[in-house]
Amino acid sequence: MKTLIAGLPVRRHQNWQIWSALLGVMLLSACASTPSGTTPNPAPVATVAVPDATAKLILPAPEPEPRANGEAIQPVDPLRPGVDIQTDVNTRADLWSRVRSGFAMPDLDNSLVRGREQWYATRPDYVDRMTQRGGRYLFHIVEEVERRNMPTELALLPFIESAFNPEALSTAKASGMWQFMPATGKDYALRQNIFRDDRRDVLASTRAALDYLQRLHGMFGDWHLALAAYNWGEGSVQRAIKRNRLAGLPTNYSSLRMPNETQYYVPKLQAVKNIIANPQAFGIRLPDLQNHPYFLSVPIDRDMDVEVAARLANIPVNEFKNLNPQMNKPVILAAGVPQILLPYDNAKLFASNVSSHRGPLASWTAWVVPTTIRPSEAAKKWGMEEAALREINRIPPHMLIKSGSTLLVPRHPQSPMDVTSHVADHATVAFAPEGLPPKRTVFRAKPKDTVAVVAQRYRVSAQQVAEWNNLSESSVLKTGQSLVVYVPQSRAVSRPRSSSRAVAQRGPVRRQQARAAAASTRQVRGTSPSANRARVNVAATGR
Repeated sequence: MKTLIAGLPVRRHQNWQIWSALLGVMLLSACASTPSGTTPNPAPVATVAVPDATAKLILPAPEPEPRANGEAIQPVDPLRPGVDIQTDVNTRADLWSRVRSGFAMPDLDNSLVRGREQWYATRPDYVDRMTQRGGRYLFHIVEEVERRNMPTELALLPFIESAFNPEALSTAKASGMWQFMPATGKDYALRQNIFRDDRRDVLASTRAALDYLQRLHGMFGDWHLALAAYNWGEGSVQRAIKRNRLAGLPTNYSSLRMPNETQYYVPKLQAVKNIIANPQAFGIRLPDLQNHPYFLSVPIDRDMDVEVAARLANIPVNEFKNLNPQMNKPVILAAGVPQILLPYDNAKLFASNVSSHRGPLASWTAWVVPTTIRPSEAAKKWGMEEAALREINRIPPHMLIKSGSTLLVPRHPQSPMDVTSHVADHATVAFAPEGLPPKRTVFRAKPKDTVAVVAQRYRVSAQQVAEWNNLSESSVLKTGQSLVVYVPQSRAVSRPRSSSRAVAQRGPVRRQQARAAAASTRQVRGTSPSANRARVNVAATGR
């Protein structure tokens, strides 16, 4: 490695002498040229690539183009915000080689691994789609894994969790590339509200997943057991270890009694690791991945429509959503999402286009409902169709919008204020049934019931089911657990009027039933009281 100082190549072991001399000269120069009582203001610096790939040149950084309000916007590497985007590209040109060089977990070698290897090897198209998609995010994850001195096998874990799909949603409501459950996500500061779900945020979910894995490794002292706990839960792994210890059995990953999913979890990762290590042996061709960021982080300081952001970056909306999948609504609230991710080559274009943009950036805003209101009234207030209001805010039929709820509504030109951080971070929406009072229904949970399943069954929101039963939306329900729901009653579903023909038929039927009951009563006179009661009950039941 060489460094260029004033255009001269110098070896690394000589650097300290030269820098010491330069520092002395700089200090003397500063004392001679700086007026008393003032502080020198050195020009900002950034490393800039030069033709020699092994050398760097320290140059003054160019001033970023100013925004209309006088401020500047500058895209940055999200892991190294102080480094200019054109610099510090690692000399290892192939990202796959970098991943392989960081493998540090003990290998697992058994029939389960062989089975997973064969499964992937016979599906090259699936592996190609998965690795192509993962190429967007892999550099960032490897950077973060290496920064924490963790094995780079962990950078491959999203292959197992979600096939690197940041919008993946499991039947158990685990979401995102790292498949966080709602409660676990909240434990690791992944905010989930009507505007965004940080479990799908590329940066936030990666940070949370590696935090969690580090904690689990500290708990178990073994990466295989940490991965089992990530999949199965730390309490379950602790209990499995305790059972084996009491039985005098080994407590390593392969010796524990686990569910099938967890039993195959590490073998799947090992199979992917083996394929990445030697793709030719499995007839797999990995896509070329350069060892530099696919995306960069660009700060935003104004609310902005998703479509506007994609247009200013000159990328399709679906590509924008691939990098910013946490958005639940068609608008980005700067107070809640102060940065967006953009492809490396589009980041500076976006910054330049935003700086020169004139006119509104957002056509939507948030409105906190002051009092319980009908959707039709809310739609009229904001000049939009009721169907459109219901769709964008996911308002179910036959429901009122409760006071304190936050709705997404059109942004009027005369109301240019952006949404506040409190609303952006804590917005909720709740509904109350309209018309007749709701009917209180008590039932017992069935196997595999969840709060979300119960809510869907009774056509209410999961938030309501949770509130009615003092639960969280992610609570696990026990079979037979008693639950309460308040089912909306509509006048349309009240007891229908009978037709005139049915009314005409009802009289003779009732008279016939009454005569039958009287005859049954006469037949049992003179018998024992218990027999008499039994026969009367039979007659009454048939009525």
